[in-house]
Amino acid sequence: MVMKPRISLITLGVADVAAATEFYLKIGLQKSGESNDSVSFFQLSGGLVLAVWKRTDLAKDAHIEDGGSKGFGGMALAYNAASPLDVDKLIAAFIAAGAKLLKQPDKTFWGGYSGYVADPDGHVWEIAHNPFWELDESGGITLPS
Repeated sequence: MVMKPRISLITLGVADVAAATEFYLKIGLQKSGESNDSVSFFQLSGGLVLAVWKRTDLAKDAHIEDGGSKGFGGMALAYNAASPLDVDKLIAAFIAAGAKLLKQPDKTFWGGYSGYVADPDGHVWEIAHNPFWELDESGGITLPS
């Protein structure tokens, strides 16, 4: 079998599900009715779902040791905005909701504009405007062939 080119669900391991849920509600996501006290689900565009689940439970489910939330985990989630002004506004919304500013939005070496924040559990988000990629109506990107 060959994997189809898609991701269905992104699960973030968090220290406190209720606090993480509140953070993502504050930045504008809507919690699904499928959520419960152990896990919260947020429907994103394109059929993608974001989940927050207790970090220790996620590690246990994957049969791996929880390494804690210290240091960079080698991954960043990215949100592409329609303009540099939208990048600034969304970075401000993340900070107002409790995120930590990692990199002030600025022009990039690749010709775009981006900044980085970390949610209260340390998950890194890049908020960027890429003038070379068009966004569809749902905010999705289709790369050229």
